[in-house]
Amino acid sequence: MRMSGTKSIRTAAAAAAALLLLTACGGGGDSGGDKGGEGGRAQRSGAPAPDPTRIPKVGDGLQSRIPADARQVIAVYGKGVNSADSTVVLYTKRGKSWERTRDWAAHNGKRGWTTSHHEGDKRSPVGVYTLSDAGGVLPDPGARLPYTASGSFAAPHYWPKSHWTDFNYVIAIDYNRVKGSSPLDPTRPEGQRKGGSIWLHMDHGSGTSGCVSLSKSGMEYLLKNLDPKQHPVVVMGDGAHLAA
Repeated sequence: MRMSGTKSIRTAAAAAAALLLLTACGGGGDSGGDKGGEGGRAQRSGAPAPDPTRIPKVGDGLQSRIPADARQVIAVYGKGVNSADSTVVLYTKRGKSWERTRDWAAHNGKRGWTTSHHEGDKRSPVGVYTLSDAGGVLPDPGARLPYTASGSFAAPHYWPKSHWTDFNYVIAIDYNRVKGSSPLDPTRPEGQRKGGSIWLHMDHGSGTSGCVSLSKSGMEYLLKNLDPKQHPVVVMGDGAHLAA
């Protein structure tokens, strides 16, 4: 689904606010969608068979927060609570079973993960969040989510050059934001201290300021395949918090 012409036009005020938002999310390598990483390793001999009706390695706490109507789940498996390395896996529901569709090497916050995210902590928020809106510097690649193309997404050029393409494609994670608005919308319903502008975006090869980053090809795939009719969500965190 594409935005209508009127909906894709953003006000000058929202564009002006973009530079402030971008500083909240600092994001390059391409994994090529290789299979492996957390959530997809071979079952050890004697281990119980995984339950196909559940997202692997996600405990009851977060599993219960996945909406019943969700048929697409992006799982972000963090390497450790203080690690910036993670793996992104897309699961698609077929009948009652979740099938592993694609996966990519990824990064999260420079300082790892937190269950109490706040502005400037350089950690990604643990939790389950809906995915409603997308955008970026580049033209719409055929996204199903509403997509806002705008130069206002561009990363500041005082950032390292390796970061300049971070926001060529973004998918807003619905943490402390207004659903149905451009990712550039600066509104933070829970207040500024809780942070915001937590996005999936293009990777630059190291940790972010709180977002999750993956390859350009991975972002293109997600943009073309995440379908609002399937009610996509992201479940994200380090292994211990995911399993709780």
